[in-house]
Amino acid sequence: MWLAQAHVRLKPGINDPQGQVIKEALHSLGFADVAEVRVGKYMEIRIEGSGLREAEEQVEKMCRMLLANPVMENFEFQVSEI
Repeated sequence: MWLAQAHVRLKPGINDPQGQVIKEALHSLGFADVAEVRVGKYMEIRIEGSGLREAEEQVEKMCRMLLANPVMENFEFQVSEI
């Protein structure tokens, strides 16, 4: 069995209103040194019955087809045996 850990983040230059709200909230709590907050998604996906290369190919397809919007987001992942 394989565990894929995928991170999806907005591309640089894409407005992140959720990150802006969090930044302002942190400032109001006294964390004045926070310059920027970017919000992303983290997913764990367990895959059975494949080799490492096949699992990596599946996760790549998942990210391209559903988990990330390629117009606005970048993704990265790693796959490890569990």
